[in-house]
Amino acid sequence: MAVIAAFVLNAGLNFVLGLLIAKLLGPADFGLFALATAGAIVANTVLFEWLRLSATRFYSVRVRLDEPWIRQGLDRAYAVFGLGLFAAALLCAALGIVIEPGPEGRLAITAGAALAALGIGIFDYHAALARARFDGGLYFRLVAVKNVLSFAMMAGAAWFFPQPVWVLAAAGISQALAIAILRRPLRDPVSPRLRVRLTETWRLFVAYGLPLIAANAIYQLLPFINRASIAAHGGLAEAGYFALAADVTTRSIGTLGTALDLLLFQLAVRVEEEDGRAAAEAQVGRNVGIVVALLLPCAVGFWSILPALQALVVPEAFRGPFAAYAGLMIPGFFCLAMMNFALNPIFQIRRRTRPVIAAAIVGLGVNAVGLWLLPPHLGPEGVAIAQTLGLSAATLLLALRALTGADRLSLPWWDILAAGIASLAMALCLVPLRHIEPARCLALSIPLGIVVYGVLVWLFDIAGLRGHAEARLSQLTAPKAARLE
Repeated sequence: MAVIAAFVLNAGLNFVLGLLIAKLLGPADFGLFALATAGAIVANTVLFEWLRLSATRFYSVRVRLDEPWIRQGLDRAYAVFGLGLFAAALLCAALGIVIEPGPEGRLAITAGAALAALGIGIFDYHAALARARFDGGLYFRLVAVKNVLSFAMMAGAAWFFPQPVWVLAAAGISQALAIAILRRPLRDPVSPRLRVRLTETWRLFVAYGLPLIAANAIYQLLPFINRASIAAHGGLAEAGYFALAADVTTRSIGTLGTALDLLLFQLAVRVEEEDGRAAAEAQVGRNVGIVVALLLPCAVGFWSILPALQALVVPEAFRGPFAAYAGLMIPGFFCLAMMNFALNPIFQIRRRTRPVIAAAIVGLGVNAVGLWLLPPHLGPEGVAIAQTLGLSAATLLLALRALTGADRLSLPWWDILAAGIASLAMALCLVPLRHIEPARCLALSIPLGIVVYGVLVWLFDIAGLRGHAEARLSQLTAPKAARLE
């Protein structure tokens, strides 16, 4: 529960922080900030994601004590790549002072993006270690400290120094500072280093992680290419409209999925340690039903309240384009969530991650064809459609690979169908409210959607969620009953 609470806190503050920075910087500077942020995420993915994924797959409470070379190999690899990225940031900053003086030069923005990538990489790695140890309290403290520092430093930078480079630098420094504050509980017991074991460990990480980061880099490259395409044709302000819609949409759909993945994938890894590969694959299949049952209503609900959300929450300068872009991107980001949190885990458990690259390449190709064909006829909105088509094509290919053949994954099809029917019923109840006054729409739609979907989930025990809720309630009430006795 601490992990879920941490993600609720993280999602809420990031949502507010994104809107606040957009308001303080304005469309043009926010477009530049978003483009640099997309570049920072690509750099973080290429340099560090293979190590973070290796931490979630190979590190655990048992490994922490019995196989210390796993953590040692992760730490040393992070140190090497982190120092290299920091040196690159310093070089860009120094060249920027000489060649392009000023905070809006390309070299200065590159230096800020490199610092942001470094901070993100350091924080994500240590957060993954805490989750792999099932230390929910430590993970919650990490997220809380990071969010407080990020909110204060990034909002402060946008207020006092309203240029993207300072906000990027604040993003990186705040995340690294959170790890420095909590460095003691994050440490492992001291043990001697074995160079032979370290070499074997790095080979294991490379074989497992490189296909995944190649695919993730492609997926992170999509928004970078698309934002650059919009900026080239419509200007930085149009890129800012697109970026804010994309950021809010992907967080609204993907944040809960990330929280679920943090729990469900680690659960599958633990099942494999205790009961073997077949049991772990069966657990992944059950996890797919849970992910669909919880993320599909999030996507449908977000679409239902989109006009009200735009009118009440989105900064005035972004209204109009925000809803247009977000509505077109919802299906694509739902597909991306399905890939990341439902389909990828089966290949991670099997340690056969190359099919993920093939799906990503297909998605990139479809996106590129869409960029070539659609914007001349549909304008900037064609970029959003191209992105959705690319993500949908990648999801379809990966699903075919996972669900066909001799080693196909067995899915709870009834739960998936029931989640779709329940989400449709919820949408039919919410559609009439989309056109009423925005405040009333939000006040009525959110509780009504929760009630309609929740009742159907409870009646039909979709994805076993009723059973999970009853088990959790019994755990909470058991201590009280024992005290009364």
